[in-house]
Amino acid sequence: MSIQFGIWNLDGRPVDPGTLESAQSAFAHYSCDSTHSYVQANVGILYRSFHTTQESRSETQPHILSTGAVITWDGRLDHRAELVSEFPNLLTLASSDVEIVAAAYERWGTDCLKRLIGDWALAVWDSASNSLILAKDFLGLRHLYYCGDDKQITWSTTLDPLVHTGKKLALSEEYIAGCLSFFPSTHLTPFVGVHSVPPSSFVVLSPGNRTIHQYWDFDSSKRVRYGSDAEYEEHFWTLFAEAVEQRLRCDTPILAELSGGMDSSSIVCMADRVLARGGASTPRLDTISYCSDSEPNWDERPYFTKVEEQRGRPGCHIDVSTPAFLAVDNDSPCLTPGAAKQNTAARRQFEERLLSQGNRVLLSGVGGDEVTGGVPTPLPELEDLMANAQLGALAHKLKLWALNKRKPWFHLLFDALRGFFPPRLVSMPKHRQPSTWLDCNFVQRNKDVLLGYQKRIKFFGPMPSFQENLATLDGIRRQLACSSLPTEPTYEKRYPFLDRCLLEFLFAVPREQLVRPGMRRSLMRRALVGIVPSELLNRKRKAVVSRGPRVGISAEWPTLISMTQSLVSSSVGIVDSDKLLYALQKARRGEDVPIVLLLRTMGIEHWLRNLCSQGIAIDIDRASIRSNRQTRDCAVLGRK
Repeated sequence: MSIQFGIWNLDGRPVDPGTLESAQSAFAHYSCDSTHSYVQANVGILYRSFHTTQESRSETQPHILSTGAVITWDGRLDHRAELVSEFPNLLTLASSDVEIVAAAYERWGTDCLKRLIGDWALAVWDSASNSLILAKDFLGLRHLYYCGDDKQITWSTTLDPLVHTGKKLALSEEYIAGCLSFFPSTHLTPFVGVHSVPPSSFVVLSPGNRTIHQYWDFDSSKRVRYGSDAEYEEHFWTLFAEAVEQRLRCDTPILAELSGGMDSSSIVCMADRVLARGGASTPRLDTISYCSDSEPNWDERPYFTKVEEQRGRPGCHIDVSTPAFLAVDNDSPCLTPGAAKQNTAARRQFEERLLSQGNRVLLSGVGGDEVTGGVPTPLPELEDLMANAQLGALAHKLKLWALNKRKPWFHLLFDALRGFFPPRLVSMPKHRQPSTWLDCNFVQRNKDVLLGYQKRIKFFGPMPSFQENLATLDGIRRQLACSSLPTEPTYEKRYPFLDRCLLEFLFAVPREQLVRPGMRRSLMRRALVGIVPSELLNRKRKAVVSRGPRVGISAEWPTLISMTQSLVSSSVGIVDSDKLLYALQKARRGEDVPIVLLLRTMGIEHWLRNLCSQGIAIDIDRASIRSNRQTRDCAVLGRK
């Protein structure tokens, strides 16, 4: 990903050249191809490019429009031909993405944002309107942060130059609570006063004013209805192929994760089809797979080797048998939880592979399980039938699913009804409850966040399954917003299953196309017959890692005992140290403990200690919870 940075002195002071130099130093550990800047009186803009396409290598950013506005763009623009056709005398297919975006902005202003399909973030400083516009794509995959006061506004792809300013910044308790559960809201950062541009939104900043506008959302009225399964399958196949092809637009070899599951395997197999017919610019697709012979419940080798056999070439296999519970680089500064690099042989081997093969793009199957019916639940379908008062069809479906689930039909009916009640009136499933080792006052203050911002299903309005789809997507957005930008080497992650056009289709088809009794991911399995090896399409569930973290806890037990004696997270009222130690002891004995949340808790502790080592005061702002919630509402409603 390329780096965007800017500073705007609202009081009219000229930009100090040393400020841009200082920012450039903060970006030193992010790979780049070139660095350019724009300085005009009280505005300074810095752009560090990271090229992944042939067209981008001919561009120069910051890009100055004919109106005098200055734009910086980081991203991949899909459906380029459609936009180019709007400007036949100005653009060609050889035009860079930023040139296309600039032309679109000059003609349509912020109305152009809904036409920009792909993964992107952009900034536009407009001297004519004396305003700054910051925007991100519908998924919010690219980072773009900002902060400001009545004297200065600063924006950046990374938090480094916004945090290391000498000003005292408090930590956001809501953000921390999100990291310890189902991830924080997308507009939040770990630091109060430093904000993130929400997905599918643009922020307008001007002296004394800030507004957040949502420029696009999924259409709840859109329906896709066909007369046969074959038509749904063909439509899915076409959109999935396009999603993969668009993410193969790269002038260097692409690396794809190949885990042995349906998602990554489908991407690799479809990519091979696209490449075979010359439908992508990348010269080659490499694969990388992780394996561990020490995990009794995680034997992925037979599955990813099936894909390699079909491809006719092996990929890179990385052994992750060595447990790494606390294997992080404590000397590497990290401003977000989980940003510290793992100090493991597997991590180093991955980085060496990227460098040796020249890979700048990594394809990931994240999101596939969530959006294609990976969770075999009938509840969204049953809720739809209730909302439409289709009682006969409801009775029929209850009977079919009751037989499949081996569960009384009235239990399924009650489970479906629960979704229409406020979360506080129904008991939470065990897997959604806050961790037992969190401080009780911390839990009470942040209950809404720790429960994943859960809302009841509305009986009237959009179909319940559509509401469920948006809630699932919101969870994915929150997770991606917490990911850190890779450093040394830098690479760009792309997610074919989270393609906007593909999601619009999946959100518009009948729920029974995605999940059927006894057949999860029904549409995807049917559509990819003959493309993905049958051994993977007929696989019931992908295995999970369970032994490694517990072995890691035992191997590093003395260090863990020492840490729990002086937890920073306990001193600021986040964790109950005694309860955390008890949970670690249970995990060490192999008892049932939510390992993922335990790992995140230790990650928060490492992060807090790392902040202390950087000289950043650990001051938790509990009053920010209310104001953050108001900001989240602003992002949804589009008001100040």
